Amino acid sequence: MTDPTIGHLRVNGATLRYEVRGDGPLLLLIPGGTGGAASFDGIAGDLAAEYTVATYDPRGLSRSPLDDPDAEQTVAEHADDALRIMDLLSPDAPARVCGTSSGAIAALHLLTVRPERVVRVVAHEPPVVEVLPDAPAHRALLARVRETLRAQGLMPAMAVFAAGLSKAGDTPGPPAEVVLPPEAAARAERTMADLPYFVGRIVPAFMSYVPDVDRLETLSERLVLAAGQESRGELPYRPAAFLAERLGVELRHFPGGHTGLTTHPDAFGEHLRKAFQG
Repeated sequence: MTDPTIGHLRVNGATLRYEVRGDGPLLLLIPGGTGGAASFDGIAGDLAAEYTVATYDPRGLSRSPLDDPDAEQTVAEHADDALRIMDLLSPDAPARVCGTSSGAIAALHLLTVRPERVVRVVAHEPPVVEVLPDAPAHRALLARVRETLRAQGLMPAMAVFAAGLSKAGDTPGPPAEVVLPPEAAARAERTMADLPYFVGRIVPAFMSYVPDVDRLETLSERLVLAAGQESRGELPYRPAAFLAERLGVELRHFPGGHTGLTTHPDAFGEHLRKAFQG
């Protein structure tokens, strides 16, 4: 895989580190969780044969520092960051956009506020739980995570959060111990370092976001809602399925589960390519 070109972009309150590969129309990949730009390493190279592929570390995560480390986060500001990168790399033409998890929430907001800047948005399992009929239960989950983080610390809060995302009756077990190569180990170290910020500020801000469903309905021809084949029954799957039914569009199933991008990169990339073709 060709090494990406690295750039840095000043935005309001942060400096974004971004990566660019390939040539052609712009495809912007917005990562979710704490993976940052590296979460797309498994698919970016292949997609760069057709597109100028750009991805980045969202503000406050990995190598995109905030000016104020304690600044509160909003979906609107994260979506505006994506727009700034698009304006930099493709000022005269709209872009294709794919967001995963929390990145998919930013992509949905971008579509609703600046639809003229996107050709199509693929939103893979955006956890917009406020659209669900049982939204109060998920607000209670977020409150438990917040209180556990305050009273007991990061790992107990992560356990509460993971249990709330899992299929009914599943109990997440401890991760298997593996030996990682140096580059992967560095990524894993950044991921762990970002967890307090993610759990403390990204999760509550993004999972309390209420999308403009009526607006999305008018833009549904530019939106692809996707979910993991193995995610049925898990919380992140349900909003994608609910929105697809509400908007009258197909729910596309991608390989793997919520992290299919990482576990099935080749197949995920092929599904993404087809989603942008129609």
